[in-house]
Amino acid sequence: MQSRRKLRFRLIVSFALFGFGLSALFAIASLYVRAKVENQLVNASLQSDVDQAVEATHADPSKPIGSRLIDAWMFSDRTIYKAQLGWQNLATGVYDMEDVDKDGRVRHYKLAVARKYGLIGFISYDISREDLGKRQLITSLVASVVLFSLLSLAIGLWLSRKVLKPVSELATRLRDFRKTGRAEPLAPYFADDEVGELAQALDEYSTRLTAMVERDREFNSDVSHELRTPLAVISSTTELLQGSPDLTDKLRERLKRIERASRQATELIEALLLLSRAERRGPTRGETTEVAKVAGDVIESQRPQLRDKPVEVELIENDSVSVNAPASVLSVALTNLIGNAIKYTLEGRVTVQVEKGRIEVIDTGPGIKPEDAERLFQRGVRGEGAGGSGAGLGLAIVRRLCELYGWDVSIRPRTDANGAIACIVFERGAR
Repeated sequence: MQSRRKLRFRLIVSFALFGFGLSALFAIASLYVRAKVENQLVNASLQSDVDQAVEATHADPSKPIGSRLIDAWMFSDRTIYKAQLGWQNLATGVYDMEDVDKDGRVRHYKLAVARKYGLIGFISYDISREDLGKRQLITSLVASVVLFSLLSLAIGLWLSRKVLKPVSELATRLRDFRKTGRAEPLAPYFADDEVGELAQALDEYSTRLTAMVERDREFNSDVSHELRTPLAVISSTTELLQGSPDLTDKLRERLKRIERASRQATELIEALLLLSRAERRGPTRGETTEVAKVAGDVIESQRPQLRDKPVEVELIENDSVSVNAPASVLSVALTNLIGNAIKYTLEGRVTVQVEKGRIEVIDTGPGIKPEDAERLFQRGVRGEGAGGSGAGLGLAIVRRLCELYGWDVSIRPRTDANGAIACIVFERGAR
């Protein structure tokens, strides 16, 4: 995974590397040019000196050659053997030479040779002074590289602070919107530059988003009113009809099913509207709900799904658990889990078990594959097997509700027998 660095850090490092690279390149170029030019100038000067020395000796053999800075020798063709052995066969030109002095130290020098008029001239020039100057130049250039690198770092620090100050201010104002709960125009606070353009774009986006949220809020309010009213009529009508003395047992059972379906639809609408509001403003707290009581009501509402299947549904309360959440939220979550267990179990038992801080729904159905356990909570994914109908939204809604209230919902295959175990762990608000 690539490490994330702040923009300011990247700017500072870029300036420091740029200053170091530029100054180091300049230092290397300076050393190269100095060595190249110095070598050419020294060679040309020595060759000129030795040529002049040969000319002067040819014109006046008694005239001395050499000076305080250079050593010069002049031989004839007959006396060349008196020169150093390594010099005797050298042609006209300038050579880089080295030898060892009496103290055992290596001495570097340049030797200029000229052959003319039967004379052979040698001029030796000690370049140790140039070596010392070169070392001093290298030291100065290294110091300059370090100095310019530090200067570039300082400029990078100052410039990054100045350049990114408007961006930091923009981020601060955006964070303040979360505290105040309302968005204010950003563009008036910034200059007409790139940051100001970004602020203007954010203002336009904020305007569109605010309008969309208002439409969503109005839609939720209208849906809540329009759907609750007919459901309330259905619920009250079924209640009145159940009080009629001339109802048959079959009609009374059907009215009870209508009443349960109406109640489930009401709870689902309340949970979805609550989820829509809470995802914008946070979950609603304060209402305490008994988990076992809601589980019992859900089991009774789901019994018509059994029809003639040889399936037993059992509620086991091993511990008393209460959660700080509306009953409609827990009812919607348990209705999906228990309803799925009943729907996919052809025979056997569905056990709803309330433990400390959790509730488990254990069935003897066909079970699930371990790799499919998490995928079932995705939108549009539904289980395979008996009665595998529906749009695959139930478990996705359950996951969203549980995440909203800090619960952990999961499904896993049973290890002791065929079937699956659906579990909700109440990590927060459980006791």
